[in-house]
Amino acid sequence: MAGMLARTALLAAVAGLASAHGTGAQTYPDHTVKIVVPQPPGGGFDTVGRILADKLGPLLGQTVLVENRVGAGTLVGTEAAAKAPADGYTLLLGGLSNIALNPGLYADLPYQPLKDFTPIGLAVTWSYTMVARKDLPYKDLKELIAFARSNPEKITFASAGKGSGQHIAMAVTAQLAGVKLTHVAYKGAQSAYQDILGGRVDLFFDISSTARGQVDAGSVRALAVSSRDRQAMHPDVPSVMETGVAPLDMESWFGLFAPAATPAPVLARLRAEFAKVVAMPEVAELFAKTGGRIMKLSPAETDALLKRDVERWTKLIQDAGLGGG
Repeated sequence: MAGMLARTALLAAVAGLASAHGTGAQTYPDHTVKIVVPQPPGGGFDTVGRILADKLGPLLGQTVLVENRVGAGTLVGTEAAAKAPADGYTLLLGGLSNIALNPGLYADLPYQPLKDFTPIGLAVTWSYTMVARKDLPYKDLKELIAFARSNPEKITFASAGKGSGQHIAMAVTAQLAGVKLTHVAYKGAQSAYQDILGGRVDLFFDISSTARGQVDAGSVRALAVSSRDRQAMHPDVPSVMETGVAPLDMESWFGLFAPAATPAPVLARLRAEFAKVVAMPEVAELFAKTGGRIMKLSPAETDALLKRDVERWTKLIQDAGLGGG
């Protein structure tokens, strides 16, 4: 009898929890939603996060705030989001760097992107543009790589820091092209541009949205873009793949992610509203002004892209000797 009562009490407790869980999902959201951006204000991560937060809020009927959680590159904020309650009230602004590049860079990554997060959706992607100091004496990338092959480590390239997207873009290109370049790490893109403009460093593979201003001003020369195809903002600039020097295909995408155990009804609501945001003409226009391309992928297509990029970039980073941090 006592055993039956215990089992009845247990079943009632489980039913009560399930009911409460279902009720929470049905009323979601009933208070403020937070998007963790693992980079400081003002950069690409932050810009995307604030655009999405601004448009998602009215659709969800609640305030959507951006919280910049910085430290150790993107690790601190991303780990915090991974360990947050899986209730739909703490989301992550994920990008190529913290989702697909970090697994190859860090031997002891404090989160597993494909296991700890579920994608809500990818919103936008940018290419990188390889720029050279304007007096670099090589007419195109093919000629520059030919010189680098005969003169190992003579060509220098800047980055916004070791392990940054700029660093990985150039290091992987050099690895694929079979040449050795000299890396010069700076504390941010602004410092790197100062030395490119001053002729103290040869190359910088920067995100296209920020490189565009310097290219349009004639302060630097654009040699190639990292994406498979040419970019509308640089129609006369070939892709690295097009030049034939390396089979590079790299774009920096951004999107929203939720902790993996987020209830299905909550995830469905977030995905539905996110899709509406991505379909807004004004959002596409905002991103297009800086060379961003809207991404409209199904959940299955998103999962496939993420899995492919994590596997591909982990191997490329390790082959280039950049991992183990």
